[in-house]
Amino acid sequence: MSDFAAVTGVLQTYFDGLYHADPDRLAVAFHTKAIYATADESPLLYRTMNEYFPVVAKRESPASRAEPRRDVIESIEFAGENTAFARVRCSIGSRNFTDFLSLVRTDGAWRIMAKVFQITERKT
Repeated sequence: MSDFAAVTGVLQTYFDGLYHADPDRLAVAFHTKAIYATADESPLLYRTMNEYFPVVAKRESPASRAEPRRDVIESIEFAGENTAFARVRCSIGSRNFTDFLSLVRTDGAWRIMAKVFQITERKT
């Protein structure tokens, strides 16, 4: 499998985890030491995966509300053999998210190491 296909697969797992509010799927996509952050909350919101996954588990999933999926991979760039960056978009409820995802390859597998994101309200 090419690196591009492998990263795309991780991103699809990530989108599926968000859509189904499934921390187990997200645990496959994220590195265990990944960070989650946005400056759209005050103060700055920063979580580890141990803090983030329980939040996801408590959410009502977009799938349970039959929300349309708005997952988009805008770009994937590789800095070398073990580092990649993806700019993606998705929606949950009335909010749109633009995510900057830094990925690393460790032990032969690509994982999201950092998620830094922007939140905007969607105009229906």
